Amino acid sequence: MSSLKDFALYDISWNLSPEHAVTMYLEWGNNDWHAEYPPVRSKEDVSYYFVVDNWGEKPVVRLVRRNSENAEDLISVPLPDSLLADFHAVHGTCRGISEPTPAIKNWLRHEMGQ
Repeated sequence: MSSLKDFALYDISWNLSPEHAVTMYLEWGNNDWHAEYPPVRSKEDVSYYFVVDNWGEKPVVRLVRRNSENAEDLISVPLPDSLLADFHAVHGTCRGISEPTPAIKNWLRHEMGQ
């Protein structure tokens, strides 16, 4: 079983939202070369980023590895109850995949030992 600390040395794209990832990897040519995340050039390009998955009964945080061929969940951890109010204040209670809030990102960094 993995823990978040096992991924501490990964090059996490902390500002990469699920929407940006789709633009980069699934809609090639739809983003600006001068943006924070320029377009993907080949299937060798890879990103690691966190999402909050709110499709289930309780939200979970997933670390995603994405390239132009697929997206793979590397680890999935429950969102702590102490961060639920923060998540709902920003994203509401609608089901979906969301970018972690700043408070959730701080918690992730702490859990990863960063």
